[in-house]
This record gives sequence, structure tokens and C-alpha cells, in this order.
Amino acid sequence: MHRFFTPALDPGDETVTLPRDEAEHLTRVLRLGVGDTVAVFDGRGHEFLARVVGADRRDARVQLLSRIEATHEPTVALTLAQAVLKGEKMDDIVRDAVMLGVAAIQPLVTKRTEITVAALRGARVDRWKRVALASVKQSRRAVLPDIRTPLTLESFLEEPAPALMLMLVEPGANVEAEPLSALRREPLPSDASLLVGPEGGWAEEEIAIARDRRVRPITLGHRTLRADAVPIAAISVLQFLWGDL
Repeated sequence: MHRFFTPALDPGDETVTLPRDEAEHLTRVLRLGVGDTVAVFDGRGHEFLARVVGADRRDARVQLLSRIEATHEPTVALTLAQAVLKGEKMDDIVRDAVMLGVAAIQPLVTKRTEITVAALRGARVDRWKRVALASVKQSRRAVLPDIRTPLTLESFLEEPAPALMLMLVEPGANVEAEPLSALRREPLPSDASLLVGPEGGWAEEEIAIARDRRVRPITLGHRTLRADAVPIAAISVLQFLWGDL
């Protein structure tokens, strides 16, 4: 069943109007019309079965029929704090991290990131939000993760900290790090952040700053993975350790 994002959805309303881009997708791309059954969700955990009751090229209105039980969200709200990678790799990370259930994605600019915070604002962030929405639809989540405004690592570390902060470091990094599996002996945190570096890894001073803020260096073992594979592998392991896989 086709799903449509409707942020203005109110469970108390009988009908709801889709945003223009969603309406155009319904009418012009999918060629749906009056009488067709769809699903609508608000990005905050609510989803409904609905019937199209009005449709033209740029507008569509649906009647809410019944509530759909939303897909279970992970027990631990995890923020992926990801250093921005080269090219289109960040799109893939956003897509897959959202599909795996992250609560938010915080793009980071680090010493070895080849772009500035200013250059990332606007079109790049808007594209990542579109990628996240498409991934939410595909994975049948009813919660739309927050794609945050890019920050430097230092600015991110100045923000209120979650219960657990982890920094993935390369196997050869000059720092004492725990294996990710060590977390299985610990109680579940209420929330957590996972910091993942760029292609060149973290600079030593960045690791030192993070450790001063009680961020725990961790590794995924003895192998060096591609930068775009690291966050997806780590999120998958964390979801398993926390009982969400």
C-alpha cells in the first residue's frame, strides 16, 4: 500500500489534505484517484488507513478510515553523529541509518572533512531530508527522524549529552578503545549518540576533546571498514545488543 507523509494529520479530523508534493506524487506519478486506498502518517508515530476522496494535479484529500498500528521504534533513541563524507556517500548513510531506526542524524564537520558548515546548509540538508522521508516510507516507519543542521564536532560536544556517547575509532588509532560488544554487559541507556568520523578518521586532538567530554572510544574489531560501511555496521550491532533486531 502506498504511504504518504502528512505532517498536519490530526487523528480527530475526518479528512486531511496532503502536502502539494505528496499530492503530486499521488496523482501524477502513481496515477491514483478518488476511491483508491492509501496510508497516511504524520512522522510522529501516527498512521491511518485512508481513502482518496478528492484529487487533481496538485491537490489531494483523503478520508481517514482506521488507525494502523505503527512499526515498533527502537528501545534506545540513537542519534548518528556522522562526519560528512565525499560525494554522494552521505545520501546512502542517511537512507540506511533511517531504515535501521535511528532517531536523528547530526551531520558533522571535522578537521578532515572536505567541506564547511556553511556550504552544507540549504540544498544538501534539504536533500538528506528527502532521502530520509523516502527511507521512512520504504521501511514502514511512522516516525520521521530529525536531520539536523550541520555542526562542527566541537559545537556538537557542547550540546546537552545523552546517557551514552560512543565514538568509533579505527583499529590503529592511538587510543585505548573498547570493543562494541562490551556494551552487552551494561544496562540499556535511555538514549545514545554514535560519533563516526570521515574517510581520514578522527584527528588525535578530536579524540582527546571527545574523551574529555566523557565520550567512549569504541571499535568494530580489527578490520578497517570503508567509511560509509562503518555507521551501518555499528548501528546494526547496537540494535542487536539492545534487543531491537
